Amino acid sequence: MFENLKSNIVLFMCIYNETEVKDMALELKPLGKSGLQVTPAGFGVLTVGPWQMNLPVDEGAAVLRYALEAGINFMDTAQYYKTYPYIRQALKGFSGDPVIASKSLDASYEEMDFAIEECRQALDRDVIDIFLLHEVREDPDWEHRAGAWACLQDAKAKGRIKAVGISTHHIDAAERAAVTPELDILFPLINFSGLGIRKGSGKGPREEMEAAIAKAHQAGKGVFAMKVFGGGNLTPHFREALDYASGLPGLDSMMIGFGYKYEIDQILDYLEGKLPEDYTPSLSHKKITIDQGDCEGCGSCVKRCPNHAIFLNSRGLAEVDHSRCITCGYCAPACPVMAIVMY
Repeated sequence: MFENLKSNIVLFMCIYNETEVKDMALELKPLGKSGLQVTPAGFGVLTVGPWQMNLPVDEGAAVLRYALEAGINFMDTAQYYKTYPYIRQALKGFSGDPVIASKSLDASYEEMDFAIEECRQALDRDVIDIFLLHEVREDPDWEHRAGAWACLQDAKAKGRIKAVGISTHHIDAAERAAVTPELDILFPLINFSGLGIRKGSGKGPREEMEAAIAKAHQAGKGVFAMKVFGGGNLTPHFREALDYASGLPGLDSMMIGFGYKYEIDQILDYLEGKLPEDYTPSLSHKKITIDQGDCEGCGSCVKRCPNHAIFLNSRGLAEVDHSRCITCGYCAPACPVMAIVMY
């Protein structure tokens, strides 16, 4: 599916003109057996929202709309991202029908029911394409959220959701997803360095997450990847990150956290085979930040930072002193919950 994309693009470049090649690069692909069709790259909407760039709604929506008009039809959000207003604004007057995935951290049936209805109303959509249990961790997390999982299945049966599943950083959860009959979608963390992959209470090997992805794909699950750039920390290895993800067996698509229109152009150039082999993006405007919604205040990043640029704030959560930060990225691998991002 996704793994042969680049070789196909090179072949078709010899036959079709630039516009036709672009259409081929953005050809819709089946998302497992969910019945949904998505582009090889999607828009991770977290980046434009209040937890990261905190763009004004009009500005963030304009970036989203740019991606939609360029042909990207897939976007990912979540209840706690607080980005529904960006999506709703971007869709005003847009004639297409993009695939939207959302998710919730809630555990009970009632809380998940509220999260689904909140999403439907906020986006003004009768049906949400994909709704997931957000950030499922090692056992017994799934059992603790049995009520929410039951709600997702009922909502699908009632036609409020088209496909259900989980997002996860954990190999354990991905392996379970692959053999769960009622699950349609797996949204796992995967990147070439294995940054952020977990197994049990510790780090997990990339190869085992790859195997779980392949198993889920073979079982007919739709699989799309998160954090192929390791939360932005692998951006200096731009092509390596994309080559790895686009060549990984079992992946139908990958979510990318766009914040600027030129970043969308970069990905389109890559998909069209036009990105130079030696391309390296500028990091001069990038900065390290810590997602306060994910941080657990363990202090691992504080100990790892060589420039003493990270501290625990009054809430006991890690924060970056940008006057000291040199954007070296050494802190990111130390974080057990992948809360450290570069954007």
